Amino acid sequence: MMSNGKVVIDNRKARHDYHILETFEAGMELKGTEVKSLRQGKANLKDSYAEVIDGEMFISNMHISPYEQGNRYNVEPLRRRKLLMHKKEIMRLLGQTKQEGLTLVPLQVYFTRGIAKVKIALAKGKKLYDKREDAAKKSAQRDIDKAMKDRRLSSF
Repeated sequence: MMSNGKVVIDNRKARHDYHILETFEAGMELKGTEVKSLRQGKANLKDSYAEVIDGEMFISNMHISPYEQGNRYNVEPLRRRKLLMHKKEIMRLLGQTKQEGLTLVPLQVYFTRGIAKVKIALAKGKKLYDKREDAAKKSAQRDIDKAMKDRRLSSF
């Protein structure tokens, strides 16, 4: 699924630490001034994860900074937030995370038609050698791109 809204937060580290197997879109249940803070991009997905508790999906460790003009209406920045998904999808994800050692990692938070959404990935953790291999591939690709660019420029 592609996000067709305005991306507010991106969890780039997730793609470095995990093999992304499948992605899902979920709505987020937010309170009061959290939406205004999100629109300003004052949130962080670092170290956040999704989990299924009593048949409901939640996102934990997602930091949404308190809204500056929010005074007493601000809520706890690291509180657990409910994610809105179909029960069938939640149960399927619960089964996969329990059996196969997979985890649910948030990749992006964005707005679609004024509604805050989160893109969640079913992911498997990368080993250290996988990370090194990816870094080597990226470096090699960068060298190839640079060589091609230099070659094009020298042909003029």
